[in-house]
Amino acid sequence: MTHRKIASRNEWLQAREALLAKEKALTRQRDALSAERRALPWVRIEKPYVFEGPEGKLSLADLFAGRSQLIVQHFMLAPGWEEGCVGCSLCADHVDGANLHLPQHDVSFTAVSRAPFAEIQAFKKRMGWRFSWVSSFGSDFNYDFHVSFTAEDQARGRVYYNFAERDFMSEELSGTSIFAKDASGAVFHTYSSYARGDEHLLGVYNYVDLTPKGRNETGPRGNLMDWVRLHDRYPD
Repeated sequence: MTHRKIASRNEWLQAREALLAKEKALTRQRDALSAERRALPWVRIEKPYVFEGPEGKLSLADLFAGRSQLIVQHFMLAPGWEEGCVGCSLCADHVDGANLHLPQHDVSFTAVSRAPFAEIQAFKKRMGWRFSWVSSFGSDFNYDFHVSFTAEDQARGRVYYNFAERDFMSEELSGTSIFAKDASGAVFHTYSSYARGDEHLLGVYNYVDLTPKGRNETGPRGNLMDWVRLHDRYPD
């Protein structure tokens, strides 16, 4: 690795202070954007989605586990897949630490995949994760939230993903959806993000962005798929 520029401590300090001003401005912009996100209108969920978890059949309201806010990770794991998506798995690697604190803030977390529950459990056990993960197999949930796509979509070559029509990429794609439940038990969809909209959930990126090499994603895909592996696939 070569240094871009060698400077005196005073020169470095001047450059760092100039960057700090920009970092503070971005922080304020992020706070304002988060406030706009919280102010989005809500959509009441009327369809009776059914999931399968360790306790058997579950409704969307059950996934809140007694709390009023729910984060759903749309985890790419289709029926018959031997293992889950590498990018979704990287995101999942961050969950258990955060989940020590989320319930204290009235937030529940669950991953949802279209694979049958037994297949989910097998992969979850392999990865050593503890968070809630349920199956939407046989439900419209994944299709209604535009993260699973039908054979007809594949034949047409176009799908609706990340709020726009796009070329078909895969039968499964990733995302995050947020739900709220009011005192009457009604459930509302408040927010969803897809593709790079979920990037801020990848804590490892926040670390490597601080380093001189940064993300250094210089492989053929130009993204995390060039270097990230399922965590049990890295060399010892």
